[in-house]
Amino acid sequence: MAIFPANPKRLDPYKNFKFRLKWDGQYVAGISKMSTLKRTTEVVEHRSGGDPSTTHKSPGKNKYDAITFERGLTQDRNFHDWAGLVWNYGSGLGTEVSLANFRKDIYLEFYNEAGQLVMAYKIYRSWVSEYQAMPDLDANANAIAIEHIKLENEGWEQDKSVTEPTEPTLSIVAT
Repeated sequence: MAIFPANPKRLDPYKNFKFRLKWDGQYVAGISKMSTLKRTTEVVEHRSGGDPSTTHKSPGKNKYDAITFERGLTQDRNFHDWAGLVWNYGSGLGTEVSLANFRKDIYLEFYNEAGQLVMAYKIYRSWVSEYQAMPDLDANANAIAIEHIKLENEGWEQDKSVTEPTEPTLSIVAT
């Protein structure tokens, strides 16, 4: 089987720098870095008393690692506002956590070099477990100020409705 069925002449894997994130039906501005989507299945070992000293292994619980998103600091309050739904310091007794909407389903889109959507993932029941509003500040540095959020989640799956597009072929016309 070809590794790119719709584009059999393509040999190189996708690059990791074209992606977009969406929550609440809106794209989130300026995301520049994302950690991995990682799932681990625990191993359950068992053996019968009369078995030799080897064990049998079977799958146990799935664990989905937290995902971190980074972006340059701007006036966009998406990270700040979502973190405030999880814990809002000083908001008063009984209103510190927005139990109704602190969890969000998010949607990750992944693109090829030509900007065509090639893959997407649905990430379920995410919530902010860590929010960094400001980086270390240094008057002698020459860097972008970065904010980040760490999202816990209860699983993710690839969106099977997104399929490999046929990549455009360019031709050079001699004049």
